[in-house]
Amino acid sequence: MTAISFSPSRVAAMVTRYSYLLRGSWPRLLDLMYWPTVQLVTWGFIQRFVGSAAVAGGAQGRLAVGAGTLIGAVMLWDVLFRGQLGFTLSFLEEMHSRNIGNLFMSPLRPLEFVAAMMVMSLVRLLLGVVPVTGLAVLFFGFNLWGLGLALGLFFANLILTSWSVGLVVSGFLLRNGLGAEELAWSFMFLLLPLCCVYYPVAVLPGWLQAVSWCLPPTYVFEGLRAALNDGAVRGDLMAEAFAINLALMACGTAAFLWFVRRSREAGTLLQMGE
Repeated sequence: MTAISFSPSRVAAMVTRYSYLLRGSWPRLLDLMYWPTVQLVTWGFIQRFVGSAAVAGGAQGRLAVGAGTLIGAVMLWDVLFRGQLGFTLSFLEEMHSRNIGNLFMSPLRPLEFVAAMMVMSLVRLLLGVVPVTGLAVLFFGFNLWGLGLALGLFFANLILTSWSVGLVVSGFLLRNGLGAEELAWSFMFLLLPLCCVYYPVAVLPGWLQAVSWCLPPTYVFEGLRAALNDGAVRGDLMAEAFAINLALMACGTAAFLWFVRRSREAGTLLQMGE
């Protein structure tokens, strides 16, 4: 067996381990659905208020249309944030149980570990977000699945971005220990103002727009507004986002492998405290 061999069976073993953790803990399952639901309900009623105020005041143009994109933006933001968090939480569970050293002393390869965390990110995301799409239809008459092909393109780009960020954050955790745990919860929020989740890129100052267009989620949320407001699927935006995501995934994977190598050299794999 070569040093670069990749074993799907070892990936499946890690996924099974994390599945047992989820199935054996109802608080973990509840948490997957709790925050997306709270966000949806809160922002959904804000949208309803803004939309009704616009109609009552006769301003049925931009304000009402802008309010109509709010729920979609909230739900896609959850895909981005929960995708990254689902990836990183699997890593954190190994750190809290002080099992990282054991894993890296086993035949498990770093890329197999990464693949398992990607699978669990999808599982956690689907368990948390899919039920919320039903609530959006029930409470606010908004059907995210009605976006069709566009939704698939949005989802693919957002999940790739979330994995790229998850790789870098996990690398920092591996190298710096649990003292860097706050990054798992806060890093994505640093990107929130720049990704233009709730407003168009044109709102930003000119110099900041250039920074915003370097982030794949910006293309997704601009594409969402185009789909809901104009009924257009912006394939050009999705292609650009995908190209940037490929570069980010390559950089994120390289960074994670570098952190693993540095941790082995520094002997910190067995010292996962603060």
